[in-house]
This record gives sequence, C-alpha cells and structure tokens, in this order.
Amino acid sequence: MIYEVYIRSFADGDGDGIGDIAGLRARLPHLSDLGVDALWITPWYPSPMTDGGYDVANYRGIDPRFGSLSDARQLIAEAHALGLRVLLDLVPNHVSDQHPWFQRALAAAPGSPERARFIFRDGRGPDGEEAPNDWRSNFGGPAWTRVTEADGCPGQWYLHLFLPGQPDLDWTNPEVRAEFEDVMRYWFELGIDGFRIDVAHGLAKAPGLPDIGSLVWPPVTHEPVDHPHWDRDEIHEIYRSWRALADTYEQPRVFVAEAWVHNPERLARYVRAGELHTAFNFDFLLAPWEAGSLYESIVATLHAHQAVGAPPTWVLSNHDTVREVSRYARAPSKRPVRRLGDVIDLPADFSAGRRRAAAAALLMLALPGGAYVYQGEELGLAEVEDLPDDGLQDPTWDQSGHSDRGRDGCRVPIPWAGLEPPFAFSPADASAPPWLPQPAGWRHQSVQAQTGDEHSMLELYRRALRLRRSHPALGDGQLRWLRTIEVPGVLAFARDPGFACIVNLSAPPIAPPDASELLISSGPLRPEGRIPADTTVWLSLTC
Repeated sequence: MIYEVYIRSFADGDGDGIGDIAGLRARLPHLSDLGVDALWITPWYPSPMTDGGYDVANYRGIDPRFGSLSDARQLIAEAHALGLRVLLDLVPNHVSDQHPWFQRALAAAPGSPERARFIFRDGRGPDGEEAPNDWRSNFGGPAWTRVTEADGCPGQWYLHLFLPGQPDLDWTNPEVRAEFEDVMRYWFELGIDGFRIDVAHGLAKAPGLPDIGSLVWPPVTHEPVDHPHWDRDEIHEIYRSWRALADTYEQPRVFVAEAWVHNPERLARYVRAGELHTAFNFDFLLAPWEAGSLYESIVATLHAHQAVGAPPTWVLSNHDTVREVSRYARAPSKRPVRRLGDVIDLPADFSAGRRRAAAAALLMLALPGGAYVYQGEELGLAEVEDLPDDGLQDPTWDQSGHSDRGRDGCRVPIPWAGLEPPFAFSPADASAPPWLPQPAGWRHQSVQAQTGDEHSMLELYRRALRLRRSHPALGDGQLRWLRTIEVPGVLAFARDPGFACIVNLSAPPIAPPDASELLISSGPLRPEGRIPADTTVWLSLTC
C-alpha cells in the first residue's frame, strides 16, 4: 500500500505554516507504524506555486519552502531505513512559465528551436487575432495565450491545457524526450524508487491540432473516442521508452500513471507489458456507494488488467478529488462525483459518510492488486467545505470566476495532536498559521486522539494493513464472487486461502457464512454477528 503525501499539508517543520521535508522526516514513524510500503510525494521542485507546485521551474532541485537537496537525500535514506520506498511526482505535460526553456522561447523568434519545445502556433482570423483552435483549459477559459513578440507586436499563441503559467511541452520534440529521461536518471541516482506521472493521458496531441467541436470528454459511453489531446494512442511509445530506462537499474524503478480515461480497457493499455507498471483506477473512485456500480467497476477492472497481465491499483481519493467521507455522506448518484462542486449543495449525513468510508477502505484493501491512501483518509477526514472565500488558493477559484471552489477543501493541513489549530501540524513557536485553516472539530480526529481508540478510523487502518501484509490471501492474486450470498445491496467474494470479504451497502443485516471467523469489521455488528448496512467484514473461512 502506498501513501500519498501532499507535502504542503502533511507536516510543517520550520513553522512557516507550509509543510516541508523536515516535517515529513519527523513523521515518517507514523507511516511506518501505519503499515504502508511506500510514500508518493507531490511536487517539491522549485516553482512559483501558481498550481501548488505542478508548475515546475526546475526539475532537478527542491523549492526552498520545502527544504534542500541535502534534506531530500536524508529523507530518502531515512525512509529506506524504515523499509519505505519513495516515489516522486513527475510533471511532464507542462512546465512553469518561469522555466528557463519557456523564458528562452518567449525571447526567441517564431519557428526557432526554443519555441519548438512547446506548442506555439499562429492565430486564426485577421492578423492572427483568434486562438489557433477551440481547445479549453482544464481550469476554465481558453487553452491558448497570445504572446507579445520582441518588436512589441502581438505574436504567436502558446498552448496551456491548464493555467497560462503552465505551457504545454511538445512531446514530438527529441529534446523534450531526452530532457525528461535525464531528469528521471537524476532522481533515480539519488535513490528515488519511482514516479507518479501527472496527466499521463495528456502528453500526445493530434497532428494539426484539430478543433474539438461538439466532442464530449469524458465520453457519455464507453466507446473509443478520437480526442485531439486526451488518451491518444501515440502516447504509449513514450512510456515504452520510459519502462526501458527504468528496467536498466539493478533494482528496477516503477511508475504509476494518473490517467483519467473513460473505461478500464483504455486504462489497461497504460500497463501493458513493456509500458508502465500501474495506473490509478479512477473508475473505482468515481463509483457511487451502490452495490451494482461497484461490482461493475471491480469486474471490468479485473478483467481488463488480467487481459494485459498487470495488477490493478485501487484508490478512493487524492489531492484533486473531494474526500470520500464527503462523497459518501450524500445519497448515491449515477453521475460521477469528483469535485466539491458536485456535492456541496446536496444534503449530507457525515456519520453515514464516515461509516461508508470505513467500509470502502476495507473493500479496497481486500481487492487483488495495490492500493493508494491519501493523507488524512486514515483519520476519516471529510472535505472542508466552508473555507473562507478570501482564503481559497486553488487557481480553479479565480479561473472559474469564483463559481468553483476548487480543491482546497481536501488539502487542508492534517491534525496530529492537541486541542486547537494548528494541531501540531506546525511547531509551537510557529511564525505563521497553517496555509489553510483547520476546523476546530478536528481535535477529535487527530492522530493523538485516535491512537489507542479501537473504534477509531486510524486504528481500523492499522489493523487492516497489518492483516493485509500478513494474510496469505491478500495482495496480488484472484477473487471469486460468493454466489451463496446473492443479496441485493451486498458484495461478497473469497480469496484463497481461506479469506472472505462481505460488504453490506444497503441491505438489512445479513448473517455471515457458516464456518467463518471474524478477522476485522469496519463497524459494530448486530447480534449473532449479523452485518448491518454500510459495513464491511473480513472473515477467515474455516472450511
């Protein structure tokens, strides 16, 4: 199991209100005690931070807000000493507009080698006043910005599928490919064990950059879609070259793809033999708390990954999605729920959300393959939905004209100890408060408050991860659905040797199978061990 560290919000070692490497080093024992195998660290590179570090100005350094290269080396060594592998975030689709390459491109002429590393195009219409095509930014607004040339006249346009401060690279350019292979070697030689690949589905663009027109993404159906900049077939040649590089190391390095594609079969293409090792299963993340939807997602995922001989990778949330406690606090919906804006106006039952999040965690950890946990999941944290408007920092807030509150609610610094903010996120003599305010109610959900409480989410995760590591049925392998427990609203499967997982999502309390013993339950059971709704159990099958 791999744990996502959103470094700005994990632990603040120097008291400036921003998480850093020193804070992470001090909290490594928490991750070791939790029972994780590795950690993935979000970007720590030098950056203007217009998008939380996903606008990289230098891929071979550490932003001073987070520490130094010396700090990074010590972190890697200490993590390895605890048996933890370390993955970094690689951001290959775009760079910061402060990156030296882009600054040189702005100073160079149209058609120059400097501009060829990016996607510069002449505009359409009289005097090139219109954008080269109709593509839209993922944060809202057009995906093109026009530059002023050296002579002071309006000039070419450059592509940015995200912020104007994040110009897209041209991955048909050999210099771009060589640069990123060199960046990977740099970090591999410092001891990094692998990379999570940001926007892994976006590097390839269609020749000629055609208009999107009425094409919808994600598609309404699971049929293949020839989208001009998402999930294009050409992208896989890039990943085959990366895999060849990773395999040159005596202890091969690994990759996990952030690929937002529209069905499990498309996702499995990223993990075919000779390509990436794993890819996040967002189809599972987006599935509502409803037995039929989760069953369909699990079956399709297992089938697609088995067809290419790769393990699936399960995930319930991350730093870009509304936390699962808040998703599950709302009534199940057939429409995908990804952002805060999808749920904020819906009635919420947070006690139900926490029960369902605990049940979902045991379901995820019982499935074949790997799993990722986003920091704070193990504490049962909900999305912070009422952050003050003047404190919002996600660029989505401004780009949307203050209609989309963005992702800050899932990025609030996590609570460690104490009865009031900063809950030991920062040291006692901190010079600044946490960069996002923490709810006072989190005093009951800190690591300190939950440690030793057998009914807490933290202790549930600790027990589950110990069992997952020790039970011979868990990890990679197969499952078989238990047809003897075919009850609407219930999922039940077995794994060999001698393990069963039963999830009651919405049925009346059900009896466990005969000849079984309880290993762990996500919540209290009814008399005679009956499993109520919103509860998952792991069982040892005795025959």
